Amino acid sequence: MSRRHTQDDTARVPRARSGTAGRRERTGTEPVTARSALKLRLVLSVAGLPVFVLGTVVFAVWAGAVGRQDVPDPTQLTVLAVICGVLALFAAADLVVVLLRLARERAGHTPRRDA
Repeated sequence: MSRRHTQDDTARVPRARSGTAGRRERTGTEPVTARSALKLRLVLSVAGLPVFVLGTVVFAVWAGAVGRQDVPDPTQLTVLAVICGVLALFAAADLVVVLLRLARERAGHTPRRDA
């Protein structure tokens, strides 16, 4: 079953929350007052950042301490250290974004509305 897209489908609807670039008109049954889960993202970022930083350090030190014939080998441990490092960067970036959005909401700033 196909649906024809009309001019109204692509019209932007202003929202009171930040981070909603390019949202389209409501088409389903989602609540009008739906809100972002910023507090959940804050908790996950605060919990994940030290875990991934610790994982990066542990795997990097472990990779430096093992020999080529050991299992796991240094290459595998280095890959794990890099993966943890990238995830730590993502968690740190998300933490910054969430804190900025929460500060903006507390200050009573409303984002500009697109026409």
